[in-house]
Amino acid sequence: MGGFESSSHRRADDGQQLDLIAATRHDEQALDDYRLLAACNLGTVRDALRWHLIEAEPGRYDWSSFLPTLRAARQAGVQVIWDLCHYGLPHGVDIWSREFLDRFAEFCAAVAWIVRAETDGEVPFYCPVNEINFWAWGGGDHARMYPYASGRGPELKRQLARAAIVAIEAVRSVEPRARFVKAEPLIHVTTPPEAPWHDVAGAAEHREAQFEAFDMIAGRLAPELGGSEAHLDIIGLNFYPDNQLFRAGDTIPLGHWLYRPLGRLLEDVHARYGNRPILLTETGAEGANGAGWLRYIGGEVRAALRAGVPVEGICIYPVMDYPGWSDGRHCRCGLIRAERDWSERAINKDLLDQLGEERMLLSSLMTGLAGTRS
Repeated sequence: MGGFESSSHRRADDGQQLDLIAATRHDEQALDDYRLLAACNLGTVRDALRWHLIEAEPGRYDWSSFLPTLRAARQAGVQVIWDLCHYGLPHGVDIWSREFLDRFAEFCAAVAWIVRAETDGEVPFYCPVNEINFWAWGGGDHARMYPYASGRGPELKRQLARAAIVAIEAVRSVEPRARFVKAEPLIHVTTPPEAPWHDVAGAAEHREAQFEAFDMIAGRLAPELGGSEAHLDIIGLNFYPDNQLFRAGDTIPLGHWLYRPLGRLLEDVHARYGNRPILLTETGAEGANGAGWLRYIGGEVRAALRAGVPVEGICIYPVMDYPGWSDGRHCRCGLIRAERDWSERAINKDLLDQLGEERMLLSSLMTGLAGTRS
């Protein structure tokens, strides 16, 4: 799979609303971008709606920022998992309010009607709210993004979980067949052997906290929010080279003896949530590291598959260069290289070659597993 960077949050330092879909000109070149991925045999894509553009005025929807992209996907023959909220919301909406939940539910139902009318009976896939845990940390605890709060992370996490729940219910009221991917960071936090007991306990609490959004949506935690096992559908996991760290904050490098293999982390998630499908909804590395990182990811996913973990996809994310959130620097990453004015695209051959190798290895593994099971 390939995912286009879709963040649209408001930054803390200057209040600017990011729109990385527009910044990379993906909104203008969606058809060409999708065709590039399809030519690389990537038939499934993560992309996003921009709620702040569609509902600039309460209750009035302008679909001009979405319909061309929706139709481009159909024309290119790619399947899209649509993010309904990728950090951004209309100005004037108070994220702490009941109005936020009501307007988001109405928006999601309207999206479902549009997608149903445009796609001739295809089963739609949605991510209701991207990275609830990260948003609660960045916007609720550390004031790095809207709503610029400190010390309110647990409160924001509950509100975003409510939003995901009402979004799922709103979409299902229009399209009962819809599938939902819940994308959250997959992390590992630990301590050196000589760490004091309170650091060890803190690391364990940190590891457990990464599952709170899933557990709220499933009704296992804070059932008063309205979640249930039926609300938690496909498990999405975002995993990058810096997703493992010591309790003190330093990143654990790949190859360190305390680095936990991704395959084992996937086994842990599978044990916790049963036979729900699992997707790696985001993974990748910048610069020349992309091919090597994909080689590591592919090997660990194959190990998980051999252990019976139902991993159904790996999403290279971002699949195209993008401007950095804070400084706009040109981040080189993914399969599609873009020139600095974002008008021309080219394929990263090293990553394409590695993708082909991973696909062959995966195909061989699946053939062997199928023969063993038969």
